[in-house]
Amino acid sequence: MSLTEQEHSIVTWADFHRDTRKLVRKLMDMGPWEGIVALTRGGLVPAAIVAREMGIRVVDTLCITTYEEMQQGTLSVLKTPDAALAAKGEGWLIIDDLVDTGTTAREARRLLPEACFAVVYAKPQGRETADVFVHDIPQDEWVVFPWDSAPQYISPLGGGRD
Repeated sequence: MSLTEQEHSIVTWADFHRDTRKLVRKLMDMGPWEGIVALTRGGLVPAAIVAREMGIRVVDTLCITTYEEMQQGTLSVLKTPDAALAAKGEGWLIIDDLVDTGTTAREARRLLPEACFAVVYAKPQGRETADVFVHDIPQDEWVVFPWDSAPQYISPLGGGRD
């Protein structure tokens, strides 16, 4: 099914910022936190927002690539966060934008089993991997994030120009 045929939600910058601040409100009393591990690439933007709102200065990355199109569930860990790894994740937040099937999330939890895994949006197949999330998203819905799109002119439905 193509993106044009699939149900999709367009998330604006304002939506994403608001939803990530909701995530922060859920995390505020759960700390203290040693730092944040952003699950790249989707976790970079929410990690920056969480770090700012919570006053966390230590932000690292866990870089995992999935090759689900070629082989179901094939993973490659490109970079690990040394300090968080040494602590098995204890006192650390793993932040991501969305958990979909949970394949990447399960690997992150295997590497950092004591970390708190927090996501802004969660789909049913991966929801159990998240300790904290803000919104449920249907499994068959495609989320279009603001960093994956650009505003553009669209002709009026009635034809002609404005």
